[in-house]
Amino acid sequence: MFGLFKKKDKATVAEEPLFVDMHSHVLPGIDDGADSTEDALELLKAFEQFGYKKLIATPHIMGDFFRNTPEIITEKLQVLQCLIKDNNLSIKLEAAAEYYLDEWFMDKLRSGEKLLTFGSNYLLFETSYINESAFLDEALFLMKSQGYKPVMAHPERYTYLYSDFSLFRKIYEKGVLFQVNINSLSGYYSKAAQVYASKLIDNCMVDMLGSDCHGIRHIDAMKKARTSKHYKKALQLNLLNNYL
Repeated sequence: MFGLFKKKDKATVAEEPLFVDMHSHVLPGIDDGADSTEDALELLKAFEQFGYKKLIATPHIMGDFFRNTPEIITEKLQVLQCLIKDNNLSIKLEAAAEYYLDEWFMDKLRSGEKLLTFGSNYLLFETSYINESAFLDEALFLMKSQGYKPVMAHPERYTYLYSDFSLFRKIYEKGVLFQVNINSLSGYYSKAAQVYASKLIDNCMVDMLGSDCHGIRHIDAMKKARTSKHYKKALQLNLLNNYL
């Protein structure tokens, strides 16, 4: 099954700015991202100033903390879309989700429940930062068999992979797309995350860059990260962002 999944050509292309962000937490009041519509509006304006044309909001869905549903997410999305119109912003806003790889997510996969995706059926998921998931192989099999294209959020932040870079490659070669956080490239999260984000870019193992924006603190950090050497190097890869 894994061998049937084809990745896109990773040949380098001319450097092109990012116009689409596919990982953010700008929908207000439903996870640990924007607290209010006022906060969300501030973030939307900041992204527009960066030159983004579209944001894909990906609120957390986690069994223990954020049991968001498509209905909750859609309601918040519509609120912000109206806010965009009322404030004469040109940025477009869509929504999917960032699923945490837990039993709650596995139950959804096993039951065949319709999951929230973006683009051409891309499914964003994350794992524990410190512990390898016992569900990963089963989850990948179920995602692929149901027609989803799995995207692992910020693999550079998972410390359980730090012991050997081949662990990243093992997951990547199973047909998992990698999304690196822009702010990892300036050491915002940790020096180790910066090292592994850079190494993934050097090895052409990055398919998407995401802001993972939760608040204005991440916007401020992005100003620095977007000037980094490896941010510019990542833009030379055939990233999927601007095709979403």
